[in-house]
Parts: sequence; C-alpha cells; structure tokens
Amino acid sequence: MDLGNLYQDVILEHNRNPRNWGELDATSRRADGRNPMCGDEVTVWLKVEGDRLADVSFVGTGCAISKASASMMTQAVKGKTRAEAEKVFAHFHAMVTGQHDDPSSDATLGKLKVFSGVSRFPARVKCASLAWHAMREAL
Repeated sequence: MDLGNLYQDVILEHNRNPRNWGELDATSRRADGRNPMCGDEVTVWLKVEGDRLADVSFVGTGCAISKASASMMTQAVKGKTRAEAEKVFAHFHAMVTGQHDDPSSDATLGKLKVFSGVSRFPARVKCASLAWHAMREAL
C-alpha cells in the first residue's frame, strides 16, 4: 500500500470517528480555536490533575484535517505531563510548518507523522494546528 494512501486513510478514519469527542465537566480547563480563513472551529477541554493531563477532549466543526488532528492530538497528550505535552506540540508544529529536520525518525511524533505532508500546503497548516494551539491555551 502507498504510504500517502495509508496516511489519508488514517486521517479520514479519525475524521469519521474522532477519539475523545465531547465536553468534559465544568471543572476542566477550556479553550476555543477558530480559523477565520476556512471557518474551522474547535473547543478543547483539559482535566489537569497536578502536572498531568488526566483527560483531554474536543468538539468542533471543520475539514477532515482539522478534526483528525484534534482527535489524534487528544490521544497524543492524554496522560502526559504539561512539559511532555508542550514537547509533543513543539515537534508537531515544527513538522507541519516545515521546520522539522527529519519527522520520519522522530519518536515523539509517533502516529502524528501522518500530518507530515501538511507542510507542503500552507493553507492547511492552520487546519492541522488549530486544536493544538487551543490545547496550549487551555494549559
């Protein structure tokens, strides 16, 4: 199977069946993100216990890249410390903005590598990073 097709399948699967979808309770931290260029909107909730992101969820509307990225972001940072979540954000952001030297060998990114091609489409960078910026704001 072509790697590009595999990546596309993963993104479409997360778009159709987003993980960690829904609101967390009122004691959670929350941040909203909006991309005025395309209309994507996301709200991210974090339940922080001590220094750890005990739970992460989101709701939103937008393109497949935006929704899939939010879904995979929740999986990538749930259970991590604040510093670990910031590290994943930094690696992801570097990858989607084309600033990462070699995302294919970056263990921090794991399955998030499916978004490596986004850097070739500047209009899609905001779609892929929208939920990530909201997560950082909620921290």
